[in-house]
Amino acid sequence: MKYQVVNIEDVRWLLGHTGGFRGGYVTDVQMSKRRLLDEASGREVLAGITVTVVIRYRIRQMARVAKLTMTGVTDFSMFEQEGADCSTLGVIQAELTDGKLRFWFDPQGELYVVCEEAQLEEVAAPSLEPLSLEQVAQWTFQSEMPDWPTVAWFLAELDVAGVPCTWRATATSSGRHPSIQWEGDLLPASVQGTVDATGVHVMLYGPLDGPGFGVVLRVRGVQDRRICQVFSLLADLIAQRFSGRCLVGNTIIPGGEWQNWKSFEQQREADV
Repeated sequence: MKYQVVNIEDVRWLLGHTGGFRGGYVTDVQMSKRRLLDEASGREVLAGITVTVVIRYRIRQMARVAKLTMTGVTDFSMFEQEGADCSTLGVIQAELTDGKLRFWFDPQGELYVVCEEAQLEEVAAPSLEPLSLEQVAQWTFQSEMPDWPTVAWFLAELDVAGVPCTWRATATSSGRHPSIQWEGDLLPASVQGTVDATGVHVMLYGPLDGPGFGVVLRVRGVQDRRICQVFSLLADLIAQRFSGRCLVGNTIIPGGEWQNWKSFEQQREADV
């Protein structure tokens, strides 16, 4: 989801929707400056400053990663001293004064931004247990499209791609989040019948924050070549078929840019 924060009603919505990010933590802070060439003087002049803050938090049994992009920044401070860490949030404060948005990301003001407007971009999913040492890969996709994929669609697409799989549904439990529509494991046909066979865990949930759906892919157990192939192929199929955004770690990626981002990361790993 995306939401522009410009006026006081938007500020109220932001604080209500996020609960002020209470109990969350800041994972990334970035500042970028845009400069333009002044043809009259031949010098580059500052044309704008943007600050982006990424926050992980939980609210209403949902794990959320929010990217707050603040543009037209006129004041920005980030102060840490003697090992202090301002990443843990109690609750943020926000106000609109004289047409300027002011954000305090902690009570002491170590992270403080004044800007003209802000944009919230967020990916959310039902809270899952933390990844263990064996669960090292997770990919989340969220879309506002009203029609979501089915298990049959996944199986048919994998079969066409030459990687046939079988489906093993997860038993429904009383504590399961009400937004979860279905979940289970996609197992490569080559491991069918193997004792303790593992595959790619798939969870589909929705609707959430309005119309749409989300999908979480997880690799459980040993990541052999076949499992990694299914995981990568599933992510590609979803991003190509549905409009939305992906979440990898703390990075939110527009679905249309998934392939380019993936190719860049693979090349970077190959160069290391």
